[in-house]
Amino acid sequence: MAKLSSINKNERRKQLVKKYAAKYAKLKAIANDQSLDEGERLIARLRLAEVPRNGNPTRVRNRCELTGRPRAYHRKFRLARVMLRDLANKGMIPGVVKSSW
Repeated sequence: MAKLSSINKNERRKQLVKKYAAKYAKLKAIANDQSLDEGERLIARLRLAEVPRNGNPTRVRNRCELTGRPRAYHRKFRLARVMLRDLANKGMIPGVVKSSW
C-alpha cells in the first residue's frame, strides 16, 4: 500500500488538471500555431507558464486503484501488476484467464 499522502497529493493534482484543462489546451494551441506571429505565441507561452505546475497533465501519476502503487501499472485495468494477477487468479476480472500451453 502506498503512502496515503502520496495518493492524496496525486488526487489534488488530478483536480487541478481538470480545473485548468480548458485554459491549458487553449494556450497550448495558440503557442503551437505556426500561422500566428511570434508575439502572440510568446504571450501564450508566458501565460502558460502562469498556470500552476500541478495543473499540467504530465504531473499526474497513474496509480493502482486498489493499492495506490505507482509502478507496474496496467492502463486497461487501472491496476498494478500485483493486484491484477491476484484478482485474475481469483477470477474476479471478466475475460481474463490464466494462460497455459
